[in-house]
Amino acid sequence: MKHSIKVIFALLLTFGILSGCGAESENVKKEKENEEVSKEQSDFPISLNDALDNKVTLEEQPKHIVSLIPSNTEILFELGLNEEIVGVSDFDNYPEEAADKEKIGGMEFNVEKIISLDPDLVLAHESTAISAEEGLDQLRNAGVTVYIVQDATSFEEVYTTMENIGVLVGKKEEAESIISRMQTDLESIKDETSKVTEKKRVYVEVSPAPDIYSTGKNTFIDQMLTLVNAENVMSDQEGWVQVNQEAVIASNPDTIITTYGYYSENPKEQVMNREGWKDVNAVKNDEVRDVHSDLVTRTGPRLVEGVEEVAKSIYPELFAE
Repeated sequence: MKHSIKVIFALLLTFGILSGCGAESENVKKEKENEEVSKEQSDFPISLNDALDNKVTLEEQPKHIVSLIPSNTEILFELGLNEEIVGVSDFDNYPEEAADKEKIGGMEFNVEKIISLDPDLVLAHESTAISAEEGLDQLRNAGVTVYIVQDATSFEEVYTTMENIGVLVGKKEEAESIISRMQTDLESIKDETSKVTEKKRVYVEVSPAPDIYSTGKNTFIDQMLTLVNAENVMSDQEGWVQVNQEAVIASNPDTIITTYGYYSENPKEQVMNREGWKDVNAVKNDEVRDVHSDLVTRTGPRLVEGVEEVAKSIYPELFAE
């Protein structure tokens, strides 16, 4: 009997200790959660200078964000801010969730619509800041915080952009994680294409006939070609250039990449059937491929995917499964 009582007592004691541990564990958990919230809140208020050197201050983590350009939107979604994004531009098509957001217009955004969404933060962009100056000032005068994101021209500037947006929205660590992943993936692509013994000469066409355009040096596409160990046949020219067809034919590229298949039908056939181009190596050898423009022009988290698509278009044998 005494033995039974001791056993029961031991069991009760055990349950008591376990219950106590459970309560203590729950308290510790709550304390940690409070510490995380406190840590998150301690990052605010914050101040950052934007692309036009305007000092932008946020008193607390923004809960309602409007994006005026697709690249900003893609960064916000990648940071896990689906709930916080309340408005996007008419051009936003990625990710799928962007379709469910309120549309605020295109190059000429709807100021009244944006104000009605009661945003804590509007992310504008340097590339359109001058033309949109009047509208941005109207937003500021209405008490809306506007941050102008720089028009990144290199991968390092893209990383800085993502880091700055991460800080603004209270997602600095998430931004750093995304950047780290992009850098790792980019190095992997560079390592793969470093195996190339003969560089291919590449012509990239960013708009179709009759007004054909390509990209010269100091453009993202030119950087991408360099990264994947290829040569841009238009690198003797600066920026976005209108193409002289005879000059392209004379340059005789090994590969031709188009970036307009999402809005122009049969881009490959357009190039392959172009008068006077039949003796170009890329045409003769059926080395004409299309890459989606969004992947190679939007300065956001999918940019490395664009590099990979460019690499696969030029050196498909290196990426064959």
